[in-house]
Amino acid sequence: MRTKNLLPVVLLIGMSSCIDDLNIPLNTYRGNFETLWTIVDTRYCYLDLKKINWDSVYTVYEGRLVNDTVDEITFFDAMAEMLAELKDGHVNLYSSFDRSRYWNWFTDYPTNFNESLIFNENYLSNDYRSVNGLRYKSIAGGKVGYIYYESFGSGFSDANMSYIFQQFVSCENGLIIDVRNNGGGSADLSGRLASYFFERDTVNMYLQHKNGPGHNDFSEPVPMKTPAHKTIRWTRPVVVLANRASYSATNLFVSRMRDAPKAIIMGDKSGGGGGMPLSNELPNGWMVRFSASPMYDGSMQHIEFGIDPDIKVDLDSADVAKGEDTLIERAVSYLINGN
Repeated sequence: MRTKNLLPVVLLIGMSSCIDDLNIPLNTYRGNFETLWTIVDTRYCYLDLKKINWDSVYTVYEGRLVNDTVDEITFFDAMAEMLAELKDGHVNLYSSFDRSRYWNWFTDYPTNFNESLIFNENYLSNDYRSVNGLRYKSIAGGKVGYIYYESFGSGFSDANMSYIFQQFVSCENGLIIDVRNNGGGSADLSGRLASYFFERDTVNMYLQHKNGPGHNDFSEPVPMKTPAHKTIRWTRPVVVLANRASYSATNLFVSRMRDAPKAIIMGDKSGGGGGMPLSNELPNGWMVRFSASPMYDGSMQHIEFGIDPDIKVDLDSADVAKGEDTLIERAVSYLINGN
């Protein structure tokens, strides 16, 4: 880590980190650059895991970012480019005119999803039911239940899930939960959805907190349970379909479901996003969001880079031409035929 004087960092939660004053006005290009670099250096949780030399990043970008002759948009774009070195979908820079984002965690991979397919006559068609983001219907001649959940930002209730499971009571072969292209949302909802598939409370996640400025200054891992729901439970087999755009809270759901007794993960590796985000304010009022607290699976393995499926399946162009979703068809075959 660089040994240099640092500028004050103001946390959204009202705390401040007092660091040495460089006698540089904070609300200048240099002041904002130094503050952003310091926030990442002292609070971002994956620098060492990703083998990022943040001191070298400082050297590369300093000349571009401290020149007060550039315009504000050029400065924003350069700051965003520096943050993109973290290769993290949870990292964003917010201004009054733009929000930076890093999407290569899924755009560099096959999509393995075609939304038009799931709404054709083979699957949801036009007579599916929908409640709070959950679209569901019996498929494969009524043998398999199918739920497409597009965002963990859409809240659902126990009553919703109880009704859906009742509608699938005749689906003796099992259930498909499709979370492809679900970019995340509420971590609490990911735990709630997983709870319907566990027989007992299970510690299968851990969380650490950054507790110092060093790149490896972390608290002891805090165990996190996936609770088994007390009254609502799906006891038949379940297949979770995921792709690279299954991110953040969805990645967390996929990780939890690996430990559900009758669940398998199918499709592509999920997108990752294993760090709980935190936000800080820069002197000019811009906000930066970043991964601050790493999460692990039950074996204390990082989930930042995604969860490998139990069965790898890619969308096949020949199937698409026939109006078939390769992943759904493979899941149906697995549930009905066991392979």
